[in-house]
Amino acid sequence: MEIKGRALAIIGAVLALGAIAVFAIFQMMSSSNLNIRTPNGENVDSGSSEAPVPAGDIASDFKLEDAFTGQTVSLSSLKGKVVFLNVWATWCGPCREEMPSMETLYDELKSNKDFVMLAVSQDTKGKSAVVPYVEKNGYHFKILLDPENKVGDSYSVSGVPETFIIDRKGRIVAHHMGAFDWSRPDVKEALRQLLSDKSG
Repeated sequence: MEIKGRALAIIGAVLALGAIAVFAIFQMMSSSNLNIRTPNGENVDSGSSEAPVPAGDIASDFKLEDAFTGQTVSLSSLKGKVVFLNVWATWCGPCREEMPSMETLYDELKSNKDFVMLAVSQDTKGKSAVVPYVEKNGYHFKILLDPENKVGDSYSVSGVPETFIIDRKGRIVAHHMGAFDWSRPDVKEALRQLLSDKSG
């Protein structure tokens, strides 16, 4: 019994350290635009004013149409998965700048069935503007249409691009405002650690 108790204590300590490491990696991966919540519940702000949707909040549910299949996708249906949620538009220069790195990240993690990348388009012209752009650039992650800016409103998005990392329990664990290089090794490592945590 004593050996079993020690083993459980060691496993618990490893899981706790893993959670801390994930938050630490997300904290380091950006400068002034990333808002993180630490495992003990404190907000860490690296210099900017507090984000309107701080890390640690439960992500708002939404239902949007897939630009290519026409099927409805809801965030609630993805609970138990790690979701990379990006709000963008075809007319947005910084969005166009960061999307190749999103494709690289997607290619790295798409084999994990628990990883989902959603790119929510705010283009008012909807499918007619979005589909040709995506096809021309060869992006393969899921594209959702939000011409009425429902996600932007519910997530208090102040400009595009804006990205939210959502864990298996539906909590926002990272929030980035502006373009970012999502192909960075530290980002991949942080997401892999989130994916390895099955507790959600």
